[in-house]
Amino acid sequence: MMRSLEVDKDPFRPAAEGEYILLHEVPYLGAIGALMYLASCTRPDIPFAVNLLARNSSATTIRYWNGAKHLLRYLKGTKDFSLFYSKNSMQDHVVGYAAAGYLSDPHKARSQTGYVFTSSGAAISNGV
Repeated sequence: MMRSLEVDKDPFRPAAEGEYILLHEVPYLGAIGALMYLASCTRPDIPFAVNLLARNSSATTIRYWNGAKHLLRYLKGTKDFSLFYSKNSMQDHVVGYAAAGYLSDPHKARSQTGYVFTSSGAAISNGV
C-alpha cells in the first residue's frame, strides 16, 4: 500500500504563519555552509539532506535547526566511514546515474533531480 505524504506533517515544510523564526540565535547559516562543503567534496551520502535543510535559510525554524543537528550527529557517528577506490575493480570506467521525482516537493509543486558518477566502484561526483 502506497502512502502519500501528509504535507502538514512534513518536518521540512516552509515556516507556517506565526511560527517562530530563529534569526541569529543559532549558527544555522554557518552549519549549512559547512554541510554544503562536506556534501560537495567528501560526503556523497548527504547532499539531499543538505539541500532540504538549505531551502529555508532565510526563515529558519526550530524544525530546521533540529534537522541540521541531527545531520551533524549522523556525520559524527559515521566519521570513520570512507570511500574505497579499488584499482582492481571490474568497473574501471566512469558510470553515471540520475534520478528524478515528479512533483516531489509538495510545498512548491516542483520536481527534484539528482545524479551520481562513480569510478572504481565509489562515488566521484554527485548533486541534487
